[in-house]
Amino acid sequence: MDLIVGASNDAVKSLVNKLGSLLAQEYTLIRDVRDDIQYINDELASMQAFLNRLKREGGSHDEQRQDWMKQVREVAYDIEDCVDSVSHRLGGEPRGSGRLVALRRAWYLLATLYARRCIAAEIGNLKVRAQHVGERRTRYGVENPASGGGPGGEAEGDDAPRDSPLPPPQLIGNTEPVGMDEAMEELQPWFTMENVDDHRHQLRFLAIVGFGGLGKTTLAMVLYRNFGDKFDCRATVLASQKFHLQALLRGLVKQLHEKQAAASKSQLHGIEEWGEEVLKKKLADQLKDKRYLLLIDDIWSVSAWENIRDSLPKNDKGGSIVVTTRFKSVAEACRRQHGHVYEQKPLGEKNAHKLFHQIISSARDVPTFYAETILEKCGGLPLVIIVVAGLLASKLKSGTYREVDRYREIDRHLVEVGKDLPEELSKNLTTEGVTHILSRCYNHLPADLKTCLLYLSMFPKGCWISRKCLIRKWIAEGFITEKHGKTVEEVAEECFNELIGRSLIRTINNSSNGKVKRCQIHDMVHEFIVFKSSEENFITVVGGHWQTPFPCYKVRRLSVHKSDQQEKETVERMKLSHVRSLTALESFTALHSTLLKFQILQVLDLEGCKDLSFHQLKKICKMPQLKYLSLRRTSINMIPKKIGRLENLEVLDIRETNVWILPSSVEHLKRLVHLLAGNKKSRIALKLTEGITKITALQTLSGIEICGSSIGDNMDRSTKGGTVTVKELAKSTGAKNRDGCCHSRLFTTHFRCKGATTGLGKLGPVAALENLTNLKKLTIYRLGSFTDGDNASWTASSILHRRHRSTCKPSASRASCLKYLSGLGAYTTSKS
Repeated sequence: MDLIVGASNDAVKSLVNKLGSLLAQEYTLIRDVRDDIQYINDELASMQAFLNRLKREGGSHDEQRQDWMKQVREVAYDIEDCVDSVSHRLGGEPRGSGRLVALRRAWYLLATLYARRCIAAEIGNLKVRAQHVGERRTRYGVENPASGGGPGGEAEGDDAPRDSPLPPPQLIGNTEPVGMDEAMEELQPWFTMENVDDHRHQLRFLAIVGFGGLGKTTLAMVLYRNFGDKFDCRATVLASQKFHLQALLRGLVKQLHEKQAAASKSQLHGIEEWGEEVLKKKLADQLKDKRYLLLIDDIWSVSAWENIRDSLPKNDKGGSIVVTTRFKSVAEACRRQHGHVYEQKPLGEKNAHKLFHQIISSARDVPTFYAETILEKCGGLPLVIIVVAGLLASKLKSGTYREVDRYREIDRHLVEVGKDLPEELSKNLTTEGVTHILSRCYNHLPADLKTCLLYLSMFPKGCWISRKCLIRKWIAEGFITEKHGKTVEEVAEECFNELIGRSLIRTINNSSNGKVKRCQIHDMVHEFIVFKSSEENFITVVGGHWQTPFPCYKVRRLSVHKSDQQEKETVERMKLSHVRSLTALESFTALHSTLLKFQILQVLDLEGCKDLSFHQLKKICKMPQLKYLSLRRTSINMIPKKIGRLENLEVLDIRETNVWILPSSVEHLKRLVHLLAGNKKSRIALKLTEGITKITALQTLSGIEICGSSIGDNMDRSTKGGTVTVKELAKSTGAKNRDGCCHSRLFTTHFRCKGATTGLGKLGPVAALENLTNLKKLTIYRLGSFTDGDNASWTASSILHRRHRSTCKPSASRASCLKYLSGLGAYTTSKS
């Protein structure tokens, strides 16, 4: 139960810092409140010391400890909620001197008198709760942890530097699925054109059956990719334990629509409101006169299968349907429709060894005897082999011990892992057995990795997850802290790489620099962490793939996967005033009536919510605690002026929207670190304005357009336009190569910036960007309106070319260390 230790400890650590800040503020001088806050602060500091000892001890904890730690976590969250609401409820106290300020302060104290009394009462109650929690540990005999390390030996790595981290993702690589040759050979005839032609006037079904972890979805996707080009069109969709026919049909319609050459978004306007019959008709129109292939993954019941089957259109060309299921009853129902059933088998000994050694290829000299013993217990299940091998790979890190002790350490770890695996899986393959092994591997994780892994339950099953977005959300949630001289970004990258290395998440694709771009969670791992998160009240999922109980505690983190009427009613029944993190997928409908309840929200991800309105966005700007706001792929075209109220905002993502300029009030976003903008498809870039250049905390500025009516020292004052060079931009930002010199070898593009204005005032882009002293990454989507043939040029330093990092240091001036410069859209828009 290290998750509880980690979550409780992180909550208390964050809160102790906030209480220290609160004590320093004048409005805490309400009678007796300062003493109450000081008492709470001291009590929590003692709890934190106790939790730190539990964290170092590692291993499992008895029920009394678990229950006490849950109480600590809940009271810490409630205190933090109260502290965070203080600034919202009291506002800013007038500061300064003079009669006018004195009158304003008097009015402020009078106007906030009731609110301050309410806060004083709440803090008094929380003091009593904190006192009771502290006393309860002694009363019910919650024992102190032992002074030494625990049995797992893993916890000591939480606060100590990891001497030899797992290989970075670019070195791990993506391998082809193992053990698919036999299945491919057997099923190939089913996909041949001759076989399809013989059944032209009827639907054809292929059911792949087997319990979780056998690789059904992997096999189905390999078949889908290898034979899909033999069909006129194809689509894949995920069914779920909580089956919704409308959602499944909607997914098929959207996917098929996107693949049509002349498709227009307007044709699917209002699709979220379409009923079953409308969706069925639209699907029939899309598949008319086409030989099609549909892959429907993870069907849970015969009734769901029958509803899907009856909704699919028949035509003269023939339709082929591939389904995967854990249940033989579903496969038999498919067989009764003259379908073909393929029962997925475990890997043979040869393929099991091959997969095992692929995962732990970085660990040399693994004794064959112990490897065979472990593989025998894995029962030939690909998922179990991958996860267990990942656990071994994390233990067999080269460099964590002397070479003399290497073989002894390898033997010890192999014996330890082998003993930890149950015998029954090799004798009786069951889903419960797989879950049991996943639980054992999960228990070997350090507390910080457990928290980061469970956070992935926010995302829907089968979802492709962006590495960068995930890391930014981890940081905004407060899961990541600086360690041993490393920044939070570096620590978060290490956590991500370790989850990849342990094979708990898998790489989908890589960026050109070799880093993981997107990742995915295996279905069984996803199921495990969803139920684990629900059990610990860590994340509440509404409308997800798996059926989870209604939360009996206050909801802290909420993820809404569907926005149908049922989900809307479920959300409305919840206690939402304590939600700190909210993710909505594709639709905002379920949250319309509850938006104002989220007053202490810190993370808000609305990516893809096309129904988000400007009016709702203005309400979001009244959430003062927001640190992370993603409006990516929404339909908004402008940002409210009230955005400046979000003074704690650290990440603002408005990519793939129609926003081309931000209001001047953005200059108040003093903590903004990442500003991500621009729309490549629509060729829309965010204009660089004076307000943006005042956000000195910015480290990432993406998707901007640089052009101005005045270009400072570089402007030709006899014309209406001017020129500037990226070489000068590189110099002004202190970017140099390893020899300490700026170079201009990479490329030279000639253009001229015609007199467009962006609100930079008298500053040119070079001088304006000079203010951003912390800028590390600059991505330019557009360089304004240009004409060819100008004598001046933009010249990029070779060390600043995208995908290359420099080792530059800031100069004595206001220069920053720009490590990444990218010009994605430097194109000519007019000619003369």
